[in-house]
Amino acid sequence: MEQRIGIIMNGITGRMGLNQHLIRSVLAIRDMGGLPLVDGSKLMPDPILVGRNKQKVEEIAKRLSVSRFTTDLSNALENTDDIVFFDSSTTQMRVEILKKAIAAGKHIYCEKPVSENLQGALEIARYAKQKGVKNGVVHDKLYLPGLLKLKRLRDSGFFGRIISVRGEFGYWVFDGEMIPAQRPSWNYRKNDGGGIIKDMLCHWRYVLDNVVAPVKSVSCTGQVNIVERWDEAGQKYISDADDAAYALFELEGGIIAQINSSWCVRVKREDLVTFQVDGTLGSAVAGLHNCSTQHHVNTPKPTWNPDQPQNINYFDHWEPVPDNTEFKNGFQSQWEEFLRHVVEDGPWKYDLYEGAKGVQLAECALQSWKERRWVDVPEIEV
Repeated sequence: MEQRIGIIMNGITGRMGLNQHLIRSVLAIRDMGGLPLVDGSKLMPDPILVGRNKQKVEEIAKRLSVSRFTTDLSNALENTDDIVFFDSSTTQMRVEILKKAIAAGKHIYCEKPVSENLQGALEIARYAKQKGVKNGVVHDKLYLPGLLKLKRLRDSGFFGRIISVRGEFGYWVFDGEMIPAQRPSWNYRKNDGGGIIKDMLCHWRYVLDNVVAPVKSVSCTGQVNIVERWDEAGQKYISDADDAAYALFELEGGIIAQINSSWCVRVKREDLVTFQVDGTLGSAVAGLHNCSTQHHVNTPKPTWNPDQPQNINYFDHWEPVPDNTEFKNGFQSQWEEFLRHVVEDGPWKYDLYEGAKGVQLAECALQSWKERRWVDVPEIEV
């Protein structure tokens, strides 16, 4: 038996909305014959694509065999047969758009950040609670194989007492003059909501909270390293949003985490993001897909001697965590959980309040940078 679920998908002409959410999640569920439910039926997503550019939306719909598309968001929200609303448009418009969808009685799933500021994020979370609609925010990195393995190690007690975390994220984003930039130009303009602190600290909040321990305080400094960039039309513009951030976090239990985030760094590590967790009984390093461990009993014993060449190959002392389970695309996995939450009331944690925590941390980090001090991260009142 097949059960239809109508999904209004707003903002799918952008890179994330198109690739990760439409193609690799919703249409992937459709193409596998639907999402299996507890009662033995299959949930079949029926998306309607919403965008401001009719030509773009129509081209995407035809190319991907999606029968429904529109440029009229208000009209789409009036259709009571479509019960889920997804938003991947700009952060600056998100609160206003989500309010309309919630007022129309839709269950909400959206990209992050939820809002440009904590006030807006909490406002929309409380409105959704008041209206009784189910809601969720993308927490995609928690579903990556590398971080799933890292969390499994923590839950098993592998680390003993966790001491510290070291994270490195980023890559060189070209300025667009000779080689086209691989990120959109708005990322580097303050007035358009750009900045790596607003973008990435939302991620680091849920990664640290769920994989290691809750964040209690932050000390952060940002940088604007590349001042002149060229946009998608080849026009030069001033880049005034932070393109690098260096943050220290104090976590519950006295754990210290350090995460560097930069779009101005050339990669010499295993992946575009890596996390090293060190504990009294063992350590692990995880990237997007792989994770390696070094237990206390397998730890080499180096001796500092700058007068002699190093005779230990430190990479040889790490063991890979095997792929002993199937890992789906992280975005698809979370979509499946959210849809089961909507139709079966399945377990779900990552609601709009959880999304607000990421906005809160970004705000605290920006305050820390401005005031050059540690800033505590208080509990959010639900």
